[in-house]
Amino acid sequence: MSEQTSAQPLGIRHVARALVFDPADRLLLIEYESVHAIEPDGKPLRFWFMPGGGLEPGEDHVTACRRELSEEIGRADCPIGPQVAACDGPFHLFRQSRDARERYFLVRLPDDRVDTSRLMETEDNPLHGTRWWSVSELLSTEARIEPAGLGELAARLVAGHVPEAPIILNWRQT
Repeated sequence: MSEQTSAQPLGIRHVARALVFDPADRLLLIEYESVHAIEPDGKPLRFWFMPGGGLEPGEDHVTACRRELSEEIGRADCPIGPQVAACDGPFHLFRQSRDARERYFLVRLPDDRVDTSRLMETEDNPLHGTRWWSVSELLSTEARIEPAGLGELAARLVAGHVPEAPIILNWRQT
């Protein structure tokens, strides 16, 4: 895979994302298409990512996470759990490359109902849908899931092992 990026310094973007689990311990992910990275066959790279997004002025991470879940999956009623992971560093797969400062929170839904009808309105990156993933699927898939180690973290959380301090994850190399 190749990546097309500029040599300009990247702006910092503070982000809140959620590991959203349903009662069957499946993780909800959104499939995006990169506008920068391409596969060897010339097609845009597709990747799966958690719901969430950038903090707005005056928001803390929990408030931003709650707002993003309302916008992207129609769930304003989600109790936001503890921060379980973080991922910092340059991220070039979205339309606007950024030096990301991402914080990941645990969210458990009482059902698997999501409303993604507003998702396309809130995203400026190409989307291909959402999917609930079992831990075994996350650990065995050849699909690109960002960040690296998300499947292992999901397995740990489903087993009831919530980390005392956030686990540090890293972006996959394109």
